[in-house]
Amino acid sequence: MADIKRVSPEQAKKLIEEEGYLYLDVRSEPEYAAGHPSGAHNVPLLHAGAGGMKPNPDFLDVVCALYPKDAKIIVGCRSGQRSMRAAEAMVSAGYTAVIDQRAGFEGPRDAFGALTERGWGPAGLPVETTTPGASYAELRQKAGR
Repeated sequence: MADIKRVSPEQAKKLIEEEGYLYLDVRSEPEYAAGHPSGAHNVPLLHAGAGGMKPNPDFLDVVCALYPKDAKIIVGCRSGQRSMRAAEAMVSAGYTAVIDQRAGFEGPRDAFGALTERGWGPAGLPVETTTPGASYAELRQKAGR
């Protein structure tokens, strides 16, 4: 497993503002459309379907077509699980500046449903429902997929 740096939502926001990192939201399209970090791009690691979540076979192809291997990218999801898997896949594909935002958008919960760490939304960081040119459909088209 790759040694991937993990940061809090607040640290992620600071890296975006001060160092020019891009936020790559790897949640499903419906999750992204319901609200995401301002300016985030959406390339789902998994697709939501009738039988549950299914792997997105185009994930790495789309990422590689859109972002150079040295791009500064923060990867985020709902609670931190998918983003770590996506970050590991990206590092294995040769990406050199990938950081995982460990609490995701909503934050992880314990066995009783209690929030164990605030995600991007609960932390009160900027959220939007549309980012022009950043939806998966738009990015897939741009990537020629």
